[in-house]
Amino acid sequence: MSNNDINTEDIISGCRANNRLAQENLYRSFYGAMMTICLRYTKSQADALEVLNTGFYKVFKNIHQYDAAKAGLYTWIRTIIINSCINFLKIRDKKNPLQPLSEAPETVISPDITSKMNAAEVLELLKYLPPATKAVFNMYLIDGYSHKEISAMMNIKEGTSKWHLSEARKILQQKIKQMRTIE
Repeated sequence: MSNNDINTEDIISGCRANNRLAQENLYRSFYGAMMTICLRYTKSQADALEVLNTGFYKVFKNIHQYDAAKAGLYTWIRTIIINSCINFLKIRDKKNPLQPLSEAPETVISPDITSKMNAAEVLELLKYLPPATKAVFNMYLIDGYSHKEISAMMNIKEGTSKWHLSEARKILQQKIKQMRTIE
């Protein structure tokens, strides 16, 4: 069944009634996009799948709160999945809490280098980032959150959020340079 064949309203009402087939259809419809988000935040396929399933559990548990007038279904699910990713990282990082750090100078990655990379190469590069740094990078550059929003969601200072973004850029720039010398 393709996404075009799916009646969103029927699926939502089915999920609200705890209909397993409707829940499966919703899961299958959004699996690819949401798994991609989870892979950006985690280090392994197994962790990404764990976060994805936790996120979808929250989707099914809270589907009665979904309001199409406030946001599209994709946006609503995406927000839950991103919050699940952040919660996953917070739990994993309790052993190594984020310490306030001074801001590092901005590093620049040339757009002509990144434009030649495919999505798989970018995902592979993100694996080199520490979890908190990867989360800030994803939230700021890919998901569009401000440093103020990131600091509130991750319970860190805005300056720490900015440092993590700068650190991510620095690490990625080094990895891209290494890739270019290998080619």
